[in-house]
Amino acid sequence: MSDLSIQDRSGEKNLVLRRTLVAFIVVMFMTSVLLWRMFNLQLIQHEVFETLSLNNRVQGQDIAPTRGLIYDRNGNLLAENLPSHNLSLVMERVVDLDLTLSQLRELIEITDNQEKRFRNRLRKPRRPYEPVPVKFKLTAEEIATLAVNTYFLDGVEVEASLIRQYPHGASFAHVLGYVGRINEQELRKVDPEAYAGTGFIGKIGIEKTYEKQLLGKVGYRTIETNARGRILRVLEEEPPEPGVDLHLHLDLELQKLAEKELEGKRGAIVAMDTTTGGILAFVSTPSFDPNLFVTGISNKDYSKLRDSLDVPFLNRVARGLYPPASTLKPFLGLGGLQSGATTWEKEINDTGLFFLENHERPFRDWKVGGHGDKVDLVAAVVESCDTYFYDLAVNMTLEPMHEILDQFGFGKVTSVDVHNAKAGINPTREWKRKRHGYSWFAGDSVNLGIGQGYMLASPLQVTIATAVLANKGIWKAPKLLMHSSSETLNKIRSEKPMDIILDDPSHWDKMHEALRLVVHGPKGTARATGIGAPFQMAGKTGTAQVKSLAQDEEYDAEAIEERYRDHAWFSGFAPFENPKIAVTVFVENGEHGSWMAPIARRLFENWLLRTEVMADSGKEPDSFNLEVSELLAKTEGTDHANH
Repeated sequence: MSDLSIQDRSGEKNLVLRRTLVAFIVVMFMTSVLLWRMFNLQLIQHEVFETLSLNNRVQGQDIAPTRGLIYDRNGNLLAENLPSHNLSLVMERVVDLDLTLSQLRELIEITDNQEKRFRNRLRKPRRPYEPVPVKFKLTAEEIATLAVNTYFLDGVEVEASLIRQYPHGASFAHVLGYVGRINEQELRKVDPEAYAGTGFIGKIGIEKTYEKQLLGKVGYRTIETNARGRILRVLEEEPPEPGVDLHLHLDLELQKLAEKELEGKRGAIVAMDTTTGGILAFVSTPSFDPNLFVTGISNKDYSKLRDSLDVPFLNRVARGLYPPASTLKPFLGLGGLQSGATTWEKEINDTGLFFLENHERPFRDWKVGGHGDKVDLVAAVVESCDTYFYDLAVNMTLEPMHEILDQFGFGKVTSVDVHNAKAGINPTREWKRKRHGYSWFAGDSVNLGIGQGYMLASPLQVTIATAVLANKGIWKAPKLLMHSSSETLNKIRSEKPMDIILDDPSHWDKMHEALRLVVHGPKGTARATGIGAPFQMAGKTGTAQVKSLAQDEEYDAEAIEERYRDHAWFSGFAPFENPKIAVTVFVENGEHGSWMAPIARRLFENWLLRTEVMADSGKEPDSFNLEVSELLAKTEGTDHANH
């Protein structure tokens, strides 16, 4: 055996040579592949990988613009931007999301709701390397804790940003509205370039109406980062353009007073400058804190507001629709004069009951036994005689009533920039047929004659109509914006309805006098309000029925559940000789309009005495508060109660 092995040297040599050759070929092949790959990467795909490398090192970032500020007419800040630090995650750098969130919850408090909202944000479209917020408004202790540990947490960032803040909370919620996170539906509608640097958008109110102007223009910068995503330097930057600052006609002091007057009530107060159309006060109660919605309201807080029987989300000023009741009588009276259905001299005998022809059931006056004989139009307005206006409505018929109410702005939106205001209902025959499937009856006209039935209006509409009446038919476009930091926006002129021209202009003065006697006359429904007043006022009370009464049933407030009691109105203007302000006070289930008149008087006094001192002294708003307080103190002992 050994001899044979020794003799096969040639075979062994060939075997070694074959193996060496195969190994050489394999090595050469692999070397060739490696050389080709190097050639491909270094030369052929050089630009591609250079770009990828640059993208890993250099990134573009959008810079959010500073949202425009909102002020009242005197420069008081109503909506501001406060610095805030937020915890965010850059998902492209997060290796294990669940682990990262778990580690963060060990460091700082992150609630289940915050984590849930964060995961919801992840489902929305976003740009690469765009931080996704986890928690807003970090405390100083939380910022310090994260600063120490973020080096070990890939993708975790603490961002400094500006968060919208409303310093007066619920006071202006229904007029200013609020900003909130952009939802998926809004994201499909907005310009992605315009909102590249921000996740917030105006939801309701002024914030929504002037969203485009308040937003500003997004900026951009190019930054260089290291392997862990830390910023090394800024290579290029285009600063953002801040949003437009708005100055509104609203008056902080008048707003606060109106809010105080409605404390504990469901209602609305609107004050309007009759000389400019500017809305001075816009209060709806109960209200809510808009700051809760900026970064996301909790389910508990939202459910509490949503399920409240008092409906704090309802903007009663512009979207609350109610029967305007007797506040409608001055407008219908002018319509009756214009159409020839009545005259100032026409008198009726009011027994407290009004019968339609072929109608057995009477329409009752609010005053049992009526107002006696020789009731003319002035007396009917002053004493709010329902029977007179029943008769007037039947004589006018529907079309002239609809026409005069339309001219005063009922049944349509006439305000320039009040967000989502409702038009109300100024009924027509066609409207009733389409809505209810029935023809218009004479009884419907009778109800319309006292502002009941199908007629519905908002407190804002009643205020606007009162201002037009105070101006003797001259319309001033109702608006919130006074001026802004944008010349373009300031130059925009608002359209307004056509002025009301009466065949006999003296009707204006006579109706004004009737409304003055409502407050200052011996039989006026708000006569106690005018006692000791430093100026003369004019206005109209109204009591809107909520629950229907049986034929012989009398209204008994104590026997009726509070939410079924009558609504209460007062709308008027002052001073009588030269109207400068119109005010409407409305309280749900407030029972008597005469009870609302003293509230209006206090608003009249506050505004007129303050502006009078300003005009006489030429002082700035903050410098005359003491003088105004002294003037108002003179009226504190006056009996504002009503009969």
